[in-house]
Amino acid sequence: MKKIISDLLAAFFLLFMFFRLPAQTNGGRTFHFTSQHTSFPDTGRAKGHVYDSVLYDAAPHYSDNSVLVLVPPNFSPGKKVEMVFWFHGWRNNIDTAIVFYELRKQFINSKTNAVLVMAETAKNSPDSYGGKLEQPGMFPLLVTDVLNQLKQRKVIAAKATAGAITLAGHSGGYRVMAKILQNVNSPVHRVLLFDALYANESEYMNWIKQDTKNVFVNLYTDGGGTDKLTMEFMEQLKAGNIPFLKKEEADLTDDDIKNNRLIFIHSSREHNYIINNPDNFQRFLMLTQ
Repeated sequence: MKKIISDLLAAFFLLFMFFRLPAQTNGGRTFHFTSQHTSFPDTGRAKGHVYDSVLYDAAPHYSDNSVLVLVPPNFSPGKKVEMVFWFHGWRNNIDTAIVFYELRKQFINSKTNAVLVMAETAKNSPDSYGGKLEQPGMFPLLVTDVLNQLKQRKVIAAKATAGAITLAGHSGGYRVMAKILQNVNSPVHRVLLFDALYANESEYMNWIKQDTKNVFVNLYTDGGGTDKLTMEFMEQLKAGNIPFLKKEEADLTDDDIKNNRLIFIHSSREHNYIINNPDNFQRFLMLTQ
């Protein structure tokens, strides 16, 4: 009975946030489109996915190829278009994630001269598999699709090309981001992980070593597995004489974020409450370059 009440309260909260959405746009423009270069459908989940003895069918969980794009009101289009890609975690989707974690509000308030892109992955499923986006060459095709959609809507010039790219995500979004870093040479210059360093640490480490200007921010919590792997990751950096900053979330200053490219932040808060309240996504976008 308690679980039913909890689920109902969560549903009412998301419904409330959904109807508040127009007030949070602050003039930003949001649109959806579909792309053949997102995660799904994919042969790796053609028969669905079994987790904890439960089958998550392909039709509701692995067939949505939607992409959500937010163009903030402050966006000033140029020859190069910067993009921030957000990848959600388990049991979530692009439309619930942007509401629950207040990504729209945070992105607009960050004044970032970029567009926010959310490509659907495993929808409402406990699964980190990135589908087609794990394949070499697929992510650049998705970037091209986003550019084409922006051009069709007269948001950017016909000859505009992709500029710097940021990958950000929560929890199970770690894997698809790691595979993108491994497989493409797109200009990804910044990675923001929100309690998401569960595995694939070699891909992140290789990307860090590729360019001394690459920015990596990792916020982690206790007991879920990201704490242990983060400690091991920092030991590898020490062994390689690669400088980094380790700080408690409560002690982290704006100058800490501005003056360090590799930042590991321990949070005492829970897994689902480290993105907003306070608005860490907004803060990292504003202060990292």
